[in-house]
Amino acid sequence: MLHIREGCYQFMIQDALRRLPNEACGLLSGRKNLAESFFAMKNTEESPASYLMDPKEQFHVMKHIRERNEEMLAIYHSHVASPAYPSSKDVQLAFYPDVYYVLISLQDRSHPVVKAYRIQEGKVREEPFKVAPEESR
Repeated sequence: MLHIREGCYQFMIQDALRRLPNEACGLLSGRKNLAESFFAMKNTEESPASYLMDPKEQFHVMKHIRERNEEMLAIYHSHVASPAYPSSKDVQLAFYPDVYYVLISLQDRSHPVVKAYRIQEGKVREEPFKVAPEESR
């Protein structure tokens, strides 16, 4: 099960709201299914109906994730006016079968809905996730 640190979870929602009217996208990384790092990525399509990450930016972020001895755990993006469920295009572009796909629906902007999925061989399966409290220092 995916666990997302509270700070990452809140930052992801704020990023989605900040990038309206377009879809937001990014990566979550960490260790042992605990997402502790958040990377907002540029949506090169600048569209309210789809997203595409900049390949150069994605390469640099992936390198940074490896340098931190973390792994990419999830790819997130927002749906501006539709439910938090992968579109047919989302399914076609799901190239990482071992990561979670986190969707943020902004249909009701005052109450964003966040859901996580696995997308493998064209099949979508909703996965439970938990928001983990921040570590006390």
